This record gives sequence, C-alpha cells and structure tokens, in this order.
Amino acid sequence: MRDAPAGHRVAVTGLGVVCSLGRGTDAVWEAIVSGRRGFGAVTLFDTPGVPDVPVAGVKEVPAATRAPGRTRIEQFLFTATDEAVAGAGLAGGEALRSFGVAIGTSNGGMLEAESWYQRRLFQGIAGRKIPRSAGPALRLPGSAAADALASRFSLRGPRLTNTTACSSSAGAIASAAARVREGDMEGMIAGGGDSLCRLTYSGFGALRLMDPAGCRPFDRGRRGLTLGEGAGMLVLEAWEHARRRGVRPLAELLERGATCDAHHMTASHPEGRGMASAMREALARSGVGAGSVACVNAHGTATPVNDAAEAKALAGVFDAAPRPAVSSTKSMHGHLLGGSGGVEAVITVLSMLKGAIPATAGLEDPEAAGTVDLVAGTARPATIRFALSNSFGFGGGNVVLLFASAREPA
Repeated sequence: MRDAPAGHRVAVTGLGVVCSLGRGTDAVWEAIVSGRRGFGAVTLFDTPGVPDVPVAGVKEVPAATRAPGRTRIEQFLFTATDEAVAGAGLAGGEALRSFGVAIGTSNGGMLEAESWYQRRLFQGIAGRKIPRSAGPALRLPGSAAADALASRFSLRGPRLTNTTACSSSAGAIASAAARVREGDMEGMIAGGGDSLCRLTYSGFGALRLMDPAGCRPFDRGRRGLTLGEGAGMLVLEAWEHARRRGVRPLAELLERGATCDAHHMTASHPEGRGMASAMREALARSGVGAGSVACVNAHGTATPVNDAAEAKALAGVFDAAPRPAVSSTKSMHGHLLGGSGGVEAVITVLSMLKGAIPATAGLEDPEAAGTVDLVAGTARPATIRFALSNSFGFGGGNVVLLFASAREPA
C-alpha cells in the first residue's frame, strides 16, 4: 500500500456524540463496551394506531443548546459539535472561523414541522383562527440545521447538506474530507444527526420493520430495526494544519467508497453488490489490502433483507483469512437513519483509540456464522490499524469510510 492517497492527508482531530446511550464520547463508549442498550418507550409524541415498539431516544440535551426556536436536530448537532470542537482545541479560536460544515440528515426539522401542522389542523377543525406564520415549518429542511450550526460557530466556509437516506452523514463526511484532501479547505466540521418523529415511526411501523423486542442485527431471529436519534460530529483537518496548531490527530480518514445499486426504489441489491463495490472502492483508492482491515462497523439494521445482503457483501470482499471482526452498534444506540454514519464514524474512531471492537448486543444465533466474523457477547480487545464504517441507504445508496490509526509521515 502507499503511505496515503494523493493530496493532503485528512486528520480527525475532534469527536463529539450524543445518542440514547448518553452525551459525550466517554459516556457513549462506556455504554458500548458494556453492551448496554439505550432502548425505551416513545415519549416525544403520541402513537395512535401504531403498535408500541421501543425506540432509542435521547433523554436530555444540555440547557445551552435548548434555545427557543431551536429544533431537536439542531440541539443534537450543537451538543456533538461543542464536544468535537473543544476536543480539537478549536473552541473560541480564530482558526475555526475558516472551516466549513457538512452534515447529513434524513428528517431535518420534521418533528417540529409535524407539531406545527398538527396544531394548525386542530385549530381549523375547532373553528379557531389559524396563525399565518409558518413558524417551525421553516426549520424543516436539513440545510436549516447546517445554517444554524455555521452561525453558532461563525464558520465562514461552505455549508453542505446531504440527504441520501441512511447514508446521509457518511456521505457528508466523505464530501468534507474531499474538500480537505483537495486543498480547498484547511478544515471541515462534518457528521450529521436525526431526531425521532411521527413520520418515520408510523412509516416503519406500517411496514412492520421494527422489532418489538429491540433490534438484533445479524441474528437468525431478527425482526426489524429500532429507531434512534442523536448526532455524531468529527473535526477534519489537513494533517499539516493540525500539526501546525500543535494538535495530535486522533486518526486519519484515509478514503471512501461510494456506489449506487440502481436496483430498486427502496431495497438494496439482495446479493449486496453495491455494498461490496463500495467497500472494494474504499480499499482500492487507499491501496489497503482486505487482509489489513481489523474491523467493520456494519450498517447492520437487523431487517431481514439488509443483514442478509450485507453479510453476503462482507463474505465476498473479505473472502480470505484473516477476516475482519464485524459488529453493529445499532444494536445499542438504534438506527439514527441519516445520522447513523456520523455516530458510527465516531464509534469507529473510538474503537481504534481504545483498542476494542464492540460486540453486537442481542446476537445469540448468528445467521452468517462461518462466512463473517461476527463479534457477540462482549467487546473484543484488538490493535486496529485500519477500520471500515458502512452506511447503506434506501435505494442502494452506499457509502463506506476507511479510517487508519494516527501515524506520523515517514
């Protein structure tokens, strides 16, 4: 393999996360290695006509992010970015102002827009005067959250928003890294998030794609996903820029793979062809051999079709020993839809820093045993040089991020 892809090396210098497992990387990592599941009942809204199933909701966000008019996704993004920026040594500094932001989300401000519309509907039914102001409905687009984030941190760089279903924030991270690698930007804040809302809860409920017992990725008895919420954010910088600031990188975002199945409007290809192509592209672009990858944070939604396809893709890409260890942390923090790639990228880097590969909670009867090295039971100690984070969206939009442990240039 070559030492690094062409262009500037992309350093990860800050991490931030909030999800159902807690707020901050320390709290989330402690929950991950203990195998704790952050599942519980829906409390944000009523669910008439939809069977009650557990979700992975965030219990509390800091008061500093709960300003009037802020949507729930903005609160999550602010919380995660506050931690990432502080960890990178950029809080309150002038260097941050030149950065841009790239986020991924599926729902944006949907929760607040739903509530606004519901109030207007009931007011009309009751014959009361309906306010003319659009109010929270204007915060619906994902771009509104990116604008809010840029404003909070006085970011003067580009503002990018990616909405490609479950691969949204992984795609945003890949786009941000490309801007840094190509020399367009010295640094970017990248990641994404989503909040629970009525639309996704009732939609997945109608499709019978949520497991009443909580998701069990790659288990033979799996019955569906568990919806989650939160945000995961990374600070990405040109390696030289970080070193000039006197900051030691946490990891390197080495490359990405991005493909589209073009198979079905919602379903991935049943053989996982696009998934496999994305993993192979990330490896080929970086020059890293399949045998060098220590672990994969799988997309692992626990739906029957996704897990079967991803297992086939993994078995095909890593068809010779040594095979990487595979786990799905959605089994603990749930499926954050467009925010999944951000949270899982943070957890992947934490795995490298902590020297441990998370287990998949609830995995008792592995369907792909023998062809994929699934981590079950407890976290597995490991020295991780290279790791993949998989994000695969509706319609076969696939993004794979390849991380390398921090290593100084030769």
